[in-house]
Amino acid sequence: MNITRWLPHSFLLLASILLTPVYAATPDTALALPDITARLWTGDLDGMLQRRQVRILVPYSKTFYFNDQGTQRGLVYDIGQTLEEQLNAQRRGPHVHVVYIPVTRDKIIPALLEGRGDIAMGNLTITPERQQQVDFTEPTRRNVAEVIVTGPASPPITNPQALSGQEVYIHRSSSFHASLERLNAELTQAGQEPVKLRFAPEDLALEDMLEMVNAGLVKITIADDYIAEFWQHIFPKLAVNIQAPLRTGDDIAWMIRQNSPQRKTTLNALLARYPAGSARRNQLLQEYWKKVDYVKDAASEAERAKFERIVAFFRQYAGQYDLDHLLMAAQGYQESRLDQNVKSKVGAVGVMQIMPATGQELAVGDIHQIEPNIHGGVKYMRTMLDRYFAQEPMDALNKGLFTFASYNAGPGRIAELRKEAAKRGLNPNVWFNNVEQIAAEKIGRETVTYVANIYKYYLAYQFLIEEQAEREKAKAALKTGDGQ
Repeated sequence: MNITRWLPHSFLLLASILLTPVYAATPDTALALPDITARLWTGDLDGMLQRRQVRILVPYSKTFYFNDQGTQRGLVYDIGQTLEEQLNAQRRGPHVHVVYIPVTRDKIIPALLEGRGDIAMGNLTITPERQQQVDFTEPTRRNVAEVIVTGPASPPITNPQALSGQEVYIHRSSSFHASLERLNAELTQAGQEPVKLRFAPEDLALEDMLEMVNAGLVKITIADDYIAEFWQHIFPKLAVNIQAPLRTGDDIAWMIRQNSPQRKTTLNALLARYPAGSARRNQLLQEYWKKVDYVKDAASEAERAKFERIVAFFRQYAGQYDLDHLLMAAQGYQESRLDQNVKSKVGAVGVMQIMPATGQELAVGDIHQIEPNIHGGVKYMRTMLDRYFAQEPMDALNKGLFTFASYNAGPGRIAELRKEAAKRGLNPNVWFNNVEQIAAEKIGRETVTYVANIYKYYLAYQFLIEEQAEREKAKAALKTGDGQ
């Protein structure tokens, strides 16, 4: 198979909420990630200064924090650098460092309470439920609206009530969940069908969800207004319903543990230096990358039809080699958009982009024909998985993800990244938010994007299959009703 292509992937970052300077740590100055499993500490600011370390918990995302070949970037990174400058401005002792600990959103509050971090940043809404567990700084942004975001595969949605009976994709841990539950209570009371809540994996950032809506992979999601409007410039097929929000009046702030007066005073002082409406708050972050590699529309009607025509081959050969047929179909879509006529510049052929020499070694027949091509691609992945990951303590999905990463970056390189992840207290047997972070730092976005795109297509195909099953169930119910 063709293992020579590198897939560029880039995104603009969100408008700066806080400050003027745009910081980007160079590879030789970037701090290593701390051991988040061993360093539990729950003191206040004086203890942080004594320890010379302030730990910021942040969702790993294209907006708030990411690491590209050792260069740390993102909105929260910029804020942290300003905080570090302020903490050291009048200090005569050793330098205090701010370090960044990426976690998924559902783990932010538990990690903060356990003492794995000292401050949590990253578009965190103040809610009564959260205030029972943690404390918040003064708001970094006030009167934020939760808005409905649709795309090319979406029905027209003019107001929240129009979500009745529609599927909406959100994170279970988000504040949007509670808003939709309240809407469902209102709809039920009015005798209308409730919104069908579909919960996205916490590994997916909000930008990933918006990208999937833009591509037609999912139909509807919810986002904060200012984030949705910014990403609308990046993903032009998004429709952001500003006029009929799901909820208004939200305040965004940073989280800290309760009973931390020193920390709260310091952070509020930092916010006061850059009041809302100031030039520093309104300045846009510069463009980080020059190209954007969008996820294509794997769930459009044309692509659905293409998928349905050839899914039997994936089901047959994935079954033969004990692999997930939807995961293999997702790789095929990433490689060729499931187009057997595609031929790369280096000579890779067909749906699975197999090199002719590799095709001969696989001994599956003529790879210029679609069935042998899919057979060969699945067999090749099975061979790689057996060679490098069969005995590893991973679940089936992670074995597949690591195999894709090895296919893209080389198995030796991935083995090195797993060792480095373990040294840093990350899980070497989990790709997302663990080895993925080290890959972004050491390799760059190419492999991270390759695996992430396959995962998004995989989710899209799962949604498609579930949707088809629900339609068939509804049809069967109608027939049963007619028969009665």
